[in-house]
Parts: sequence; C-alpha cells; structure tokens
Amino acid sequence: MSQADIVVGLQWGDEGKGKIVDHMARKNDFVCRFAGGHNAGHTIVVGDKKYALHLVPSGVLSDSTKNIIGNGVVLSPKDFIKELEQFGNLEGRLFISDKAHLLLPYHALIDQAFEKLKGSNAIGTTGKGIGPAYEDKVARVGHRVGELQDTAKLAAKIMTHLNQHKAVLDILGVAIPNEADLKIELDEYKKALSSFIIDTTLLVWDALKNDKKVLLEGAQGTMLDIDHGTYPYVTSSTTISAGACSGLGLNAKDIGKVTGIAKAYCTRVGNGPFPSEDLGADGELLRTRGQEFGTTTGRPRRCGWFDAVAMRHAVRINGVDGVALMKLDVLDGFSDVKVCTGYEVDGKVIDYVPYDLDDAKPIYTSFAGWDKTEGIRSFENLPDTAKDYILALEEMIGTKISIISTGPDRDDTIIR
Repeated sequence: MSQADIVVGLQWGDEGKGKIVDHMARKNDFVCRFAGGHNAGHTIVVGDKKYALHLVPSGVLSDSTKNIIGNGVVLSPKDFIKELEQFGNLEGRLFISDKAHLLLPYHALIDQAFEKLKGSNAIGTTGKGIGPAYEDKVARVGHRVGELQDTAKLAAKIMTHLNQHKAVLDILGVAIPNEADLKIELDEYKKALSSFIIDTTLLVWDALKNDKKVLLEGAQGTMLDIDHGTYPYVTSSTTISAGACSGLGLNAKDIGKVTGIAKAYCTRVGNGPFPSEDLGADGELLRTRGQEFGTTTGRPRRCGWFDAVAMRHAVRINGVDGVALMKLDVLDGFSDVKVCTGYEVDGKVIDYVPYDLDDAKPIYTSFAGWDKTEGIRSFENLPDTAKDYILALEEMIGTKISIISTGPDRDDTIIR
C-alpha cells in the first residue's frame, strides 16, 4: 500500500504551487485538491500558453494523471464549468466528491455585502463566497454536490433556507431567487457535472491500496490557515498538511512526503499583518518583476522580503520534508537581499510567531545580491551569492531546499 505525498503553501498563498504540482504530476497517477474554493489561483505556463486554474487540480495538464476534487473543497459549479472551457473532454480524468459543498451565487453576494458593512475593518476577502459557503457547512445548513442528483428537492431546500434568513438578506440587499429559475440553474449544473461526481474517498483509498502514486494539492498558504494563520485575516479552511486528511478522507498513516512551497521573497493579498512588507521602491520592484497580481482577483499583491521566522513556523506545523523555493530570478539585480530573522514586539526580540503579529517589527539580515539566475537549471551554475542565500535559508528554516524555480516555464526548475 502506497502513501500520498502533499504539496502545501508555506506563506500567504500565491507561492507557485501550481508549477510544482504540474512538475510532479507527470510522475503521479492522481492529483487531489483537498481544501478551499475558487479563491485559489494557480498559474501554469507550458510553452507559450498560460493556464489559470482555480478549482481544477494542477495535474490536469498531464494526460496520464487523474484529478480529484475532495470533500473539503467548496465548489462553485458556475465558475467550475467556465474553467473547464480551457480543456478538452476530461471524463475519466476528473472526479468531484459527492460530499464537497456547493458554493452558489448567493454565497458570493453575502460575502461581498458583509465585507462592505465592515468598512475599514474588512478582512480583504476575494468576495467569491468562500466564507459564507463554509459557514453554511459548519452550521449544517449547506448543500453538497451529491444533492444535484435531485434538483427539484435541492431547489426546495435552498429556498426554505433562504426564506428563513429573509430578514437578514433584505438588510444585506441580497435578493432571494425564484424557485423555478433556481431549478433551471441547478439542472444546468447537473447536466454539466454529473459525469464527474462520485465517492472520491473510495477512489483515493483504492488508488493507495493498489500502490498508485497520489499527490495531494493544497490551496492558499499556511499563514492563511483558519487555526494557525494570522486570524482573523485568514481563509475559512484548513490549509496546512493536516487538512489533507479531513479534506479527502485519509488518516495520518496515509501521508508520505510533504513538500512546502515558498517564494524567495514574500507576498500577501488582502488585509492583515505582514511584518516583512516593503512599502518602498524595493517592494514595488518586486511586484513589477514578479508580476504580482492575483490570478483570481487581479489585485496587486503586497510584497516584501523572505520571512524566515514565519517560514520556520510553517515548516514545523506542516512536517515539511523539503521546500520548493520559487521565483528566485525575481531577486536578480538587487544589490542586497534582506531576510527577516526575528521580530521586535513591545521592545522584546523574539524568534517565533506570536499570537498577534499586528505590531511585530522585522529584524533583517542582509545578503549580497547577484546578477542573473533566470533560466539556470543546475545548482552548480547559480551565482555564488545566490547559492549562499539558499544555503543560509536552509539553516534558518530547518529543512532542505530541494527544488528551486528560476523562471515561469515548467522546465526552469532545479532539482537538488
């Protein structure tokens, strides 16, 4: 019986998980998404073509790989169907858990309305409805993908739920749909998705039992985890490696190697603490060179230097065996490169992630920069100062940097 390997983000999302999963998928029989919704965004470049993935697992670009959307995902049928237009017929290669929860248009409207009400205290969500969909799930009033089998019954249940909350929805300015129109919409979802819907837990169990190679794909990043991230400025799901078990129906003994993904610098989208953020010219240069604009929202990402304190925390909490360091080439040309190696909180220097990062001031260590790493595909050929930077990061975070990305193309990758 085989074990499933995991790829998980170690920062605030957008680390480049899609490229690494695409790289690994060619050696795996299954790629499985275990959490989040279409707030996630993976960009994969193959030749001169760019693919933007939000719900479809990143193994979709490998013809021999089967792709699973697990029960821990909240799935927007409307957005998922649109995403599928990038690809040909995926029947037999794509499977959706019948226990995954539906994210419907009213979830997004509720999400946007609540964010607007919060004003300056807004979390900075994508407004895609992820939070409200997970709220319904936890409140036990959500609806699962398997319920699309009987759209008349599902439409009636949804209408009952919405009418029970009519007073709140009226205040938010969210209109309740007509039941007949809702059923037509659900029928369209059923027609497009029914061939993909199965019990994916049994499928994954069977794959592992038959020694298939299975890769589990996380969404967002560790610092956005509902429990272990910078709460309340987090997502609504468990983004760390432990979430793979509940999000797919596995147990701890089913988990093999954990690969963590991190940029050679840091980015964040939305509000919330970001100790190593650079609000000056260097931060703007990182954004421009790294093309740091959200795959999902198009919003400019906040940019800053590598945070070794948060990274060490993420490595430990995920049980990371090796790190894939992404976008090293974005740092090309900087005269010096900074790394946050500690925080100053209330006049005290600490080397761990505290309960509240709001007032944490970064303590930096500087490293000599380098001219060019872009497109280099062997560690030996990297500039000496870039190699020194990577080896120093390994010491700081407590695990090996086993993969280095030096460009957007799938082959601009160093395996150590």
